[in-house]
Amino acid sequence: MGEAEAPVVIKLGGSLAFSHNLQQWIGACAVCAGRVVIVPGGGPFADTVRSAQARMQFDDAAAHRMAVLAMEQYGHALAGRNDVLALADTAAAIRHCLATQRVPVWLPARMVFDAGDIAQSWDMTSDSLAAWLSGRIGAARLFLVKSAAPASRHERCETLAETGIVDKAFPRYFRNGAVGCSILGPADHATAITAIRDGAPAGVAIE
Repeated sequence: MGEAEAPVVIKLGGSLAFSHNLQQWIGACAVCAGRVVIVPGGGPFADTVRSAQARMQFDDAAAHRMAVLAMEQYGHALAGRNDVLALADTAAAIRHCLATQRVPVWLPARMVFDAGDIAQSWDMTSDSLAAWLSGRIGAARLFLVKSAAPASRHERCETLAETGIVDKAFPRYFRNGAVGCSILGPADHATAITAIRDGAPAGVAIE
């Protein structure tokens, strides 16, 4: 991949953590090494934060930071399953991984904790952070991999936020980032490879 080529950001939802599809997605990303960036969801680690907040009563700002760290835990788990995947916590580290034909797995804390344009609440999850990162690194496309994809071919981002398919903050970051985005289902890994290699459409387009 040339330095001028824009990568595809793939957010691997935490709902895939214990799914047999997860390894197939990791393999698909590895096949496209040098062209994709993985954003990890929070998965079971974020679920633990939610449970602890309900019992300990700490505020949403603390929960947000803990959920970002949960994404890092999931990221470490992903990177531990394939040697082509490499952890990256800055835009420069992401670019280096891509240039060396690796698959950067974004560790968000360093960039997110220093950002002034990110809401510290549960309205802002890995979906919005993936859109935010896509804008920051000039991604070509963003794929949100979910446990289930909507049945239609196109969906407005506001509708997806209202129905809980993406988080409430997503429309803002999606529109600010101006990056084309689609939702893919758990078994769409082969479709993703074709889309990344050939620029073909994939999944449910977000409008």
